[in-house]
Amino acid sequence: MVVTPYTEIVKGRTRTRTFESSVDGEELVWHRDRQTRTVKVLEGTGWRFQMDNQLPQQLSKGDVLHIPKETYHRIMAGDNNLVVEIEEHED
Repeated sequence: MVVTPYTEIVKGRTRTRTFESSVDGEELVWHRDRQTRTVKVLEGTGWRFQMDNQLPQQLSKGDVLHIPKETYHRIMAGDNNLVVEIEEHED
């Protein structure tokens, strides 16, 4: 069983993930995904998102991120829970 720093609800190609604000920062590691994803921020304040070779950016409710497959990225914990909706794309 794989342990993840989030809980997840999957419906088709869409995933809703919740990251607890109390998550250990060491669990939020740099990683790459096998598919291109569009990520929409539904809830959360103080969280940041960072792509490889870029400075972290503040995340806000309503933000939409496009993450190309095999691109290193990470998130950094904020003030309260982060809830995102992830749509995976066929490449």
